[in-house]
Amino acid sequence: MKPRRPTMPTFNVQMFEGRTAEQKRKLVAEVTRVTAETLGCSPESVDIIITDIKKENWSTGGKLWSEPR
Repeated sequence: MKPRRPTMPTFNVQMFEGRTAEQKRKLVAEVTRVTAETLGCSPESVDIIITDIKKENWSTGGKLWSEPR
């Protein structure tokens, strides 16, 4: 049996919609850099999935973020 290669990390980032493509580019560049540096893996092995969420679909403490606080 061949030894299994370590599975490289996949990050799921959920955040309110509205960030620009440039902000997302910077985010994934930094997360990738720090992950590769910390884990000793290649940057090409790091996956990042960004999900934009509407405030009406996110709740904290039983209250939607789309409602006045």
